[in-house]
Amino acid sequence: MKLIKAAGFLFQFGLIGLALAVLYLFAASDRSKDEILAFLSGDNPPSQSLPVAGSSGAVLSYAAAVASSASSVVTIYTSKTVEEKPHPLLDDPVFSQLFGDQLERRQRSHSETNLGSGVIIGSEGYILTNQHVIDGADEILISLADGRGSQAVLIGEDKDTDIAILQIPMSGLNGIRVADSRRLRVGDVVLAIGNPLNVGQTVTMGIVSATGRNRIGLNTFENFIQTDAAINPGNSGGALVNARGELIGINTAIFSQTVGAQGIGFAIPISLALDIMQQIIEFGAVTRGWLGVEGTEISARAARATGNPGIKGALIVGVFINSPADMAGIRAGDIVVAVNGNPVLGIRDLLDQITLHRPGEQIQVEIFRGTQKLNLDMKVTQRP
Repeated sequence: MKLIKAAGFLFQFGLIGLALAVLYLFAASDRSKDEILAFLSGDNPPSQSLPVAGSSGAVLSYAAAVASSASSVVTIYTSKTVEEKPHPLLDDPVFSQLFGDQLERRQRSHSETNLGSGVIIGSEGYILTNQHVIDGADEILISLADGRGSQAVLIGEDKDTDIAILQIPMSGLNGIRVADSRRLRVGDVVLAIGNPLNVGQTVTMGIVSATGRNRIGLNTFENFIQTDAAINPGNSGGALVNARGELIGINTAIFSQTVGAQGIGFAIPISLALDIMQQIIEFGAVTRGWLGVEGTEISARAARATGNPGIKGALIVGVFINSPADMAGIRAGDIVVAVNGNPVLGIRDLLDQITLHRPGEQIQVEIFRGTQKLNLDMKVTQRP
């Protein structure tokens, strides 16, 4: 009797699940821009893909993570026409008169191609990639993992963070699942997926070597995930996923100031990339708050002046006239320790926090002026 009741219960439960699945399919077939924005805002269920472990507990395979994410990674081919500079000898009047016509008849422009990767976000055809992959492109072609292809339209780009948003008019797309990159820990296993050197989709493995990397000299705003997973030309714009196959970053560059540099790759945290993507889709451009200060890390002398040698924050060294900071009373020599109650870890952290606020927003900045602690209210403006 108990078995019959249990079977009946499971049957009813199965019917309910089937009905919910059908309703979901009908709803998913008519997703709107608002739903995409809701997805970007965090309505994103966690992946159930888990790495396979052996009897000893050691991980034997990440195939499930790759299977759940690789189909969302695309290859991007771009081309652009580059105008060639006139031959320098044409500046010579005599040479120009004798041979100018022949030189001018030669190729005046040529086509340049570029290769990169991208990641499908949602089911509306949006693709997240690096801005440098599509910079100045006249034509953008997308090749999907399933062999399909399409031309892409550039929705928007942000050079300051090296993020670009594309869209393709295709259905049946597999949007990748997204994790919270702010929860990453040094030592977490990561997989880089892309098309390096156009050899075909490739997966490499490594760990998170560091988080919050900046002052690399790649972008205006830098907050990179550093990894030793191999990243090569063609990987730019591809996916950096965790051991569950969830997107945590957009692969951007490999550090190569010295020949033979290995094991130093960088990815843009997906939390930052999705914020940029949402602004571009919703507003058509990226808006960033601005205070109008110049700063540096806290010197030992400035820290001692507060009576707290271990203080953390940003030391202000200059204030732009008539800027929000100027009108609120911030001075050179002040130390900013918090914005809206959020601790400031340094000048880069201060600038990053301010840029997340929309122009016109009211914020409270906590500062130390010597041993005096002050809370100043100010309204951020658009970054010039």
